[in-house]
Amino acid sequence: MPDVDHNTRRERPWLIPSNRKVRHLQAITLRNLALSNEPNRPRRGTIDDDGLPATKKSPAKMLALRDAHTSMNHSKSSDDLRPIHESTLSLSPTSTKGRTPPRPSLAKLRRRSTLEWASSTSQQRQRRLQDVSAQRMANLFYSLHIPNQQDPIYVSEVAEKAMNPNFRNIHLDSHDPQLMRLDELTLRFWAKSETMSQYSLLVNMTLSMRSLQFIGKSLSSFHHPFPPNCVVFHLTDGFYTAFTDARVEEPLDPFRDGPAKTTNSRTLPTSSFDALLRLSKLDDSVQDALTLRKQLASELEQTLQNHKTSLSEKTQLAETTDFLKTIDFATATVKKQLKTLEQKCDQKRKALQNRRDLLARDSALRKEILTEVEAGKDILSDLSSQHTAIKASITQQRRRVTHDLSKIYPIKPLPDQSLAFEIRGMHLPNSEALDAASPESLAASLGHVSHVIQLLSLYLGAVLPYPCQPRSSTSTILDPISILTSPATTTSKSSSTSSQHEIAARTFPLFAKGAVRFRFEYGVFLLNKNIEILLSTHFGVRVLDIRQTLPNLLYVFYCATAGDEELPARKAGGVRGLMRMRGRGSGVD
Repeated sequence: MPDVDHNTRRERPWLIPSNRKVRHLQAITLRNLALSNEPNRPRRGTIDDDGLPATKKSPAKMLALRDAHTSMNHSKSSDDLRPIHESTLSLSPTSTKGRTPPRPSLAKLRRRSTLEWASSTSQQRQRRLQDVSAQRMANLFYSLHIPNQQDPIYVSEVAEKAMNPNFRNIHLDSHDPQLMRLDELTLRFWAKSETMSQYSLLVNMTLSMRSLQFIGKSLSSFHHPFPPNCVVFHLTDGFYTAFTDARVEEPLDPFRDGPAKTTNSRTLPTSSFDALLRLSKLDDSVQDALTLRKQLASELEQTLQNHKTSLSEKTQLAETTDFLKTIDFATATVKKQLKTLEQKCDQKRKALQNRRDLLARDSALRKEILTEVEAGKDILSDLSSQHTAIKASITQQRRRVTHDLSKIYPIKPLPDQSLAFEIRGMHLPNSEALDAASPESLAASLGHVSHVIQLLSLYLGAVLPYPCQPRSSTSTILDPISILTSPATTTSKSSSTSSQHEIAARTFPLFAKGAVRFRFEYGVFLLNKNIEILLSTHFGVRVLDIRQTLPNLLYVFYCATAGDEELPARKAGGVRGLMRMRGRGSGVD
């Protein structure tokens, strides 16, 4: 015998029909809602042109039958049905004798298209869908009734706009146990669609729990279509339904058929009388306990009704006490907030008073300054004219001093040489050809240039980044801003010694004899840089080549002595004035 898979076995209920009671009912659902009670009339034949009596006698039908004998074509859709224009069918009456009559040429005998929504718009389809949903969907609820009792024992909630409504589980624990042991009940479904003004009775079913038909442990395993308004009962062991055309094969009371026929001579053991008696006593005890519970519940309810006034007053007292506590807490909170706000107000009031004092003092000061300004407007024009005159006088004196300095250190070009100049009769070549002159002449001419640059910086009020120390043929120049490192500064311990080494390392010679070559060339570069700074910062002139020392210095003389007016004359007694100022500074009368 082959093995049978347990999953393919037919599901069977746990409860036998005689044991199905109202207490086993857990939920009720409705499937395939139908608001109209029109019966589904079975059609005995297809509705087609063949069903019409006079169809075969029509010219179009005869023509179609004649064409069907010759060839077989596929059926056409409604869009392909077009009228046939046959010019060859217009035959004479003598030639059509014994043949099929021709099709009329003017009449359109093809049937019309049956596709209703082929050319409809989306709004029409939406309206049609809403109409269909309004006809098929409704708001439903149900009520459970038992015999000999007018009021329902349970009323469900309302399921809105549904065709297959699902309801919540049923809770009947608060009812009498005697009612829960019944196996007969009446189920009524009430429905109201959008076209109805009030609820109407949809299903009125009085049934016995024994007549229910088991359909499975879950609805997902049931693949057959439900009839209209099919009621599904959810019991503790599965889902049941009540088909109206189903026949109950089991008797209402299986014990009335008499003892079962024994097919075996062996006697089977059963329950003893003592066990049955204990079960009966246990059932009586359970019923007494339920009755006592119901009696105690009624007594408690009566006690609550008798002391309802005192209980309500006690509840009101507790609520009032809680409300007073809440008010006290809110009052304390508001007082704290008020104190904080008062402190902030005092602080802001003090700050405002301080600001007012400051504004008053500032206003008084501004008034004083405005008075001084008004008083100084009278002498402002005189001061401006004096300032302009003094500024022009300073400019003229600088022109005169620079002109005298150009006479003291004359710069003249060398004959037959381009951009070659001499200062005080000594030739100073450009920086790229320093070896063109002797070291002694080169050192003397660089000493003159450094002296001229130092005097120009003093007279013109220009600050040079690289100060010069003119000493004739042993002049030097200092570089205080470049980043230089020397071994002496790292190995010396004393600060004074290290500063001396630092100054010595930053001092570069302006003479080639006895000096390191690259330090000498770097000193000449710093000297040319001072001339470039004089031209660019003080006169706003761009230097094309800083290596041309004497041409750039001569250009400085030209810029410093340039002017429209004539040079002023030297004041008499100027040397004596300088000597007096020097004597006063040294403490000599």
